[in-house]
Amino acid sequence: MQAYLKLMRSGNCLMAAIAAIIGVFIAYNIVAANNPLSTQFPIFDATKVFLTVFMVTGAGNAINDYFDVEIDRVNKPDRPIPSGKIGLKTALYFSLALFAIGTLIAASINLICGFIALVNSLLLIYYASSLKRTPLLGNIAVGYLTGSTFLFGGAVFYDKGGLESVFVLFLLATLATVAREIVKDIEDIEGDTKDGARTLPIVIGPKKAAYLASAIGLIAVLASPLPYLQSLMGIRYLFIVALADMLFIVAVYQILGKNDPAKSSKMFKMAMAFALISFIAGV
Repeated sequence: MQAYLKLMRSGNCLMAAIAAIIGVFIAYNIVAANNPLSTQFPIFDATKVFLTVFMVTGAGNAINDYFDVEIDRVNKPDRPIPSGKIGLKTALYFSLALFAIGTLIAASINLICGFIALVNSLLLIYYASSLKRTPLLGNIAVGYLTGSTFLFGGAVFYDKGGLESVFVLFLLATLATVAREIVKDIEDIEGDTKDGARTLPIVIGPKKAAYLASAIGLIAVLASPLPYLQSLMGIRYLFIVALADMLFIVAVYQILGKNDPAKSSKMFKMAMAFALISFIAGV
């Protein structure tokens, strides 16, 4: 059992599932503000969201190890597959079973949730098999998967306009994540070059990649007041997201002005944490 939890990276699964619950909470508060008498917090559906995200995230991690087994034999020989604790075919079937169960649980909430879970499952398989080695598209995929936490939360209330209410939050999270993923690729350029990877900084050069990451990050900063202007978030959101915006600007300065991708990546991560806090505090 411990080997399977390690294959899933259960700690990461737990964090993703908690983030999804936060997405449900945010969507609920936005929807309830417009429908105060007809909307109750869906505890049962929220539990299903938690289970879905936990399983689909675990499945994605497992399928990633399946496709990366040869690399892991060298870099991470203690992982469950290269160490022999879990067979290669067993890991594949285990991953596919998690994808299927997670998607079925999501579909039991409503068809929109089931559709999002299915799309994310297929994207995770495609990402692990080939997309993560594709310049920029791999970064965009990770950005979408991160941002879809809010889409999934909104889909629980799709009949009350839940998806529309969280779309801006989805967009902001996606943009911020794409920017950070590009910066992380700049940080890892030496190791990725040795591994024969074709990340964006390797293909177009680290400087151009830094400009692109900075542009995407600044778009997120410029768009950050939108939830407040659309009356989706309160004044507390505006104050806290301003802190996140300042950290995003510092991250851009670190990558462009200081040429320090490691510090820039940390700043992006801190900015995203403050952005999440602003989403929670603003509803």
